[in-house]
Amino acid sequence: MNRRDELLDLVTDHVLEHGLIGLTLRPVAAAIGTSDRMLIYHFDNRDALVSAVVARTNERAIAAVAALPSARSVRAGVNALWAAYQTEPLNGCLDVYCQAAATGLLGEEPYLSDARASNARWSANLQDYLVRCGAPPRRVRRIVTLVDSALYGFHLDLATDRPEWLAVGVDDLARAAQSLAG
Repeated sequence: MNRRDELLDLVTDHVLEHGLIGLTLRPVAAAIGTSDRMLIYHFDNRDALVSAVVARTNERAIAAVAALPSARSVRAGVNALWAAYQTEPLNGCLDVYCQAAATGLLGEEPYLSDARASNARWSANLQDYLVRCGAPPRRVRRIVTLVDSALYGFHLDLATDRPEWLAVGVDDLARAAQSLAG
């Protein structure tokens, strides 16, 4: 692994622990045992570093979903995906993506192109997972659109303080996904 990748992993770990909002070069450099100049040398600027961190968390999230065992049905797969969303590394990776979106970073360059590419890889990964769970390839894109958007919404739900209510909602979503699968 080269020095840039080592630094990116360290910064990503720091962001997963402390959040993305308010990230500045000097404090993060000090926290990971390097200098802000070294970060600038490897990433050019803060924007490029943040974009790389968001992409790295997406890579980690993709790896976590790819490692999930196949479920016996689309419904079971969606429920298993929700369970994985609530544990690490997916919980933290999704939080970083949501923080980047909430601060408007993903809507403009230099983030927009990177976000689109990351989203395409994430969607393809979810499609692969749901096909492994029995979704027909001809319908999986539609299922992923529904499931991905809804699970992000459940992940961000701040009004429901009863996890069992969210679980019921997720299972309703899973039933709908199963119905779309045919």
